[in-house]
Amino acid sequence: MSHISAIDELLTRGVAEVIVASELRERLARGERLRLKQGFDPSRPDMHIGHAVGLRKLRAFQQHGHQVVLIVGDWTAQIGDPSGRDETRPRLTAEVVQENARIFMEQFFKVVDREQTEVRWQSEWYGSFKLEDALDLAGRFTLAQMLAHETFRKRYEAGHALTILELMYPMLQGYDSVAVQADVEFGGTDQKFNNLAGRELMTQMGMRPQHILLVPLIPGTDGRKMGKSFGNTIDIRLPANEMFGKVMSVSDEVLPLYFEILTDTALAELADIRAALHAGSVNPRDLKLRLAGDLVRQYHGADAAHAAEAAFIQQFVRRELPDEMPTYTLDSVTTIVDLLVAAGLTSSKGEARRLIDGGGVRVDGEKVESYDLRLEPGAAAVVQVGRRKFVQVA
Repeated sequence: MSHISAIDELLTRGVAEVIVASELRERLARGERLRLKQGFDPSRPDMHIGHAVGLRKLRAFQQHGHQVVLIVGDWTAQIGDPSGRDETRPRLTAEVVQENARIFMEQFFKVVDREQTEVRWQSEWYGSFKLEDALDLAGRFTLAQMLAHETFRKRYEAGHALTILELMYPMLQGYDSVAVQADVEFGGTDQKFNNLAGRELMTQMGMRPQHILLVPLIPGTDGRKMGKSFGNTIDIRLPANEMFGKVMSVSDEVLPLYFEILTDTALAELADIRAALHAGSVNPRDLKLRLAGDLVRQYHGADAAHAAEAAFIQQFVRRELPDEMPTYTLDSVTTIVDLLVAAGLTSSKGEARRLIDGGGVRVDGEKVESYDLRLEPGAAAVVQVGRRKFVQVA
């Protein structure tokens, strides 16, 4: 991959917005080694694969020689990020924050290279903050600026409680960028306001304002935005078998996005996956098996991924299969229509197509919906016609 192509992929793959894209591209093209800020508030210890979207992007930058600076928000976690919340979040004790941070970082470094990460705790600078420092920080932002934050505005207009402490949150997060001299801040699209606060503060203080790289918020297992409140997350600490099963439950529509932002699948192959799904020439279940195996491998290792796939197939795919069935060995890639005839499951291609149209043909338990579905030699798939006809394809 050329240097320019690598930069293009860094700034576009799995990226929702870059501020300011042209300037950041120029710095990357010049070969500058950038400080990449990623902050987290350890208000909860668990991380899900939605969090991993940004972490994978950080790792991609690390692979090009850039420095990640991880901010542990041990002070702001005691306030709680108000973004997207309709009510004030209960404050946490320092002890809870410390334990949550320990667990969170164990997961963080399953994705990001620990050796190329500088870990900084907010208490390094806020521990010595004086009242005059806090007042100076507060004086750099107006109420109008804070009410531009959608969450603040909605709560204010609805007459709900909105504390001065919460209004301080974006300012405090912004000051983190000043403290570590960030070149780029990473976050989800819901963090845009807070990230912009850092950019504004750096400008006021005579520093080069940080760039911002925002990643998308991904759909969860029920199609809604992935989040704890919906109970639709795929947590990184899930046991391998449970993680595998949850990935298998996602909708077909999210597969292209998941492959793009949660795996290292090549861009050319991503285009093939999208085309195959659109044409109906691939069984989505096969793609889910591949995706689930990839994700389990990332967080639990290859052996756990193989075992989880075998357990899933045994429990959910083969549970209604007869103990013995004939085997048909493929010599080359074959369409499902040709296979049904060649294996003696139908008497003609016309009959095969009629059975597919009627939903009477399944491959590994999944209904076949396309005449063009192809099976390859060594597929180890079970083809079923109606209730009683089965053949093991090898």
